[in-house]
Amino acid sequence: MLKQHRELSMSIRRTIENNEEAGIRPSKTYQSFVAAAGGHRELNFIEKDVRNYITREVRNVSEQEDAKEFGKYLLRMKEKNPNFFFELQLEEDQSIKLAFWADARSRAAFEYFGDVISFDTTYNTNRYNLVCGSFVGVNHHDQSTLLGCSLMKNEEIESFKWLFQSWLRCMGGNAPKGFLTDQCASMKRALEACMPTTVHRWCIWHIMKKIPSKLNGYKGHADIEQEMSQVVWNSQSKDSFDRNWNDFLLNFGLGDNKWLSGYSVYEVGEQVSSSIFNKFVVTYDSVAAEVKCHCLLFESRGILCRHALSVLSFEQVSQVSPRYILERWSKKVKRRHTHIKSSHDEPLMEPRSKRFDQLVFRSQNICEFASESEELTAILHRAYDNVMAEMEALKAKRKGTSSLSHEDANLESVNELQSPPRIRTRGRPKNRLGSKLEKQIANATKKKKTKVLSEVKVMFFKFVAIEFIFLVNSLGNVCMLYFR
Repeated sequence: MLKQHRELSMSIRRTIENNEEAGIRPSKTYQSFVAAAGGHRELNFIEKDVRNYITREVRNVSEQEDAKEFGKYLLRMKEKNPNFFFELQLEEDQSIKLAFWADARSRAAFEYFGDVISFDTTYNTNRYNLVCGSFVGVNHHDQSTLLGCSLMKNEEIESFKWLFQSWLRCMGGNAPKGFLTDQCASMKRALEACMPTTVHRWCIWHIMKKIPSKLNGYKGHADIEQEMSQVVWNSQSKDSFDRNWNDFLLNFGLGDNKWLSGYSVYEVGEQVSSSIFNKFVVTYDSVAAEVKCHCLLFESRGILCRHALSVLSFEQVSQVSPRYILERWSKKVKRRHTHIKSSHDEPLMEPRSKRFDQLVFRSQNICEFASESEELTAILHRAYDNVMAEMEALKAKRKGTSSLSHEDANLESVNELQSPPRIRTRGRPKNRLGSKLEKQIANATKKKKTKVLSEVKVMFFKFVAIEFIFLVNSLGNVCMLYFR
């Protein structure tokens, strides 16, 4: 029997699954099919097909079911808590192109910790090469708190627009005050379109992470990296940063470096009255009850530094102004999200096999009743044809759906989801993704090393050739003297 002619029907597959669960060996299962069909020739499959199905489908989750299981997971979370949010964008073949989801606790936490958000897309999934993105805030314990997750097939502007719009809908349309990302141009364009009032800044961690790749072409790049870190982290004001930065560029001859010339720092307010405390300038305005330190701890962390508190004590201020006691750090605030349990997965809901068993059980009774006469059998055939036409029309209608959200999704709709094309890679994939700029730098560095290595090889062969010629000439002179 040719392989293309062999097929396992749904009823055969369910019998195999039930027998496997009961501990019946594959050979005995196949023999039961042979006995029921009246011989091997009456079956359109062989024993090897039974064994392959058990190994590939029963004992292991099929790759084609990944998208369906993901959709079922989202439905289970939505069923457990109606405030669970998710949206999917699908390709024409129903494979997942973009996905975003956030649980009820994350949505509630955004009310308190959604002022500044960090969005990171530097990790990808292993099998389908989908980019995994995370929206992260900082809670009242100075810890990272997750405010949403996403999967993206690409990092184009339109993809980021869809994602940011979905995230805004999830958070009630409230845009954050600040948004931190890496140096992705597509992300920047999408943010400008979706959140025009939000201040967009590059993440300092991503910037400092690029220093080795950006400066390793310079002689003494280790000293350059160390000095640059000193300037970035230890400058206490804009004036000191500008002064230290210009000295840094001048000392190492980096004035023409375009990457280093593209950064600026924050502005610092004018001083009213000044006190010097441990090399930090603290300004205090007794009329407005304002205090500011050039260490900028309050501006960056929302907590007054010890320098400012010492000046307030020196000025005999008995009570700190309420403007310096942020609600974010207060213990007295009752936060709604702490009363919402985190979403955890539960056992699977009704799978297709369970529905099949229920339909088979009911159809047995109908078939037994209809088989009593030709008239009843004809009635069942007509009903069967009408139901099949209705179901095929519904399936064709859903096939053209290009999006799916938590509002209209159900178990039947997620069963139509298809996994993205699997990406074949050599070896273990890298955990982190680099930006296009980083990849260009890496390729340029690689070409430079290859060029240097080629030049070394050429010089080596030239040296060998010269030595060879010298030895030949010397040997010729020796031979001439010998024969004389």
